[in-house]
Amino acid sequence: MDVGGSSIKAGLVDVETGHPLTPLASVATPQPATPARVMDAIVAIDRSFASSGPVGLALPSVVQQGIARTAANIDKSWLGANPAELLAARIGRPVACLNDADAAGLAEMRWGAGRGSHGVAIMLTFGTGIGSALFTDGRLLPNTELGHLEVDGRDVETWASARVRTAEALDWPAWAARVNVYLARMHALFWPDLFILGGAVSENFKAFAPLLVSPAEIRAAAFTGQAGIMGAALAASALGT
Repeated sequence: MDVGGSSIKAGLVDVETGHPLTPLASVATPQPATPARVMDAIVAIDRSFASSGPVGLALPSVVQQGIARTAANIDKSWLGANPAELLAARIGRPVACLNDADAAGLAEMRWGAGRGSHGVAIMLTFGTGIGSALFTDGRLLPNTELGHLEVDGRDVETWASARVRTAEALDWPAWAARVNVYLARMHALFWPDLFILGGAVSENFKAFAPLLVSPAEIRAAAFTGQAGIMGAALAASALGT
């Protein structure tokens, strides 16, 4: 399960290969996106799959020791909640919950653009905001929230996200110039070997890739809409049955 600000997506995943076992299911995220309303939607999707194994839940939140500490594009009543416990109580199966960008990063590192890479890799997802996942030799440092890095006095996701590009009608050169400023700041702080750019904007990677500049290698994410689901499934597989 992958909960976003506008939709909730789900699917069954073969965690050996990363291949989806079912077509992707998607429903609109209820508004307001309170825990109770989101859980109702998730339970309905779960019933439609008639699955029996553990469940992974990717959430747009810092998830610390199982507790939601932030609520990006979901209702603030998530703060302090334990999403895995809430869902497990509803479906009677083990649930793993993690940050949505971390989930997407796990999928890319296992099966996608980061597969076989070494050193420091940073995945950035450009959408409503900017999500991040930081890896060292394939190991995740969770909940980095590097989309909130301050650049020139601004929260960078309010300046360089895909939503802002659309809202301000920025062409690719104008938007890429902002992304380059962000990548330069990230490189100065972390010296990554690899940037993986994901989110819906990665579908247009060929349009803006020649405009990007960084000492680090830059790759397009291999997965777009399914990455969060695939990474959530990986997290679930660690729970066993």
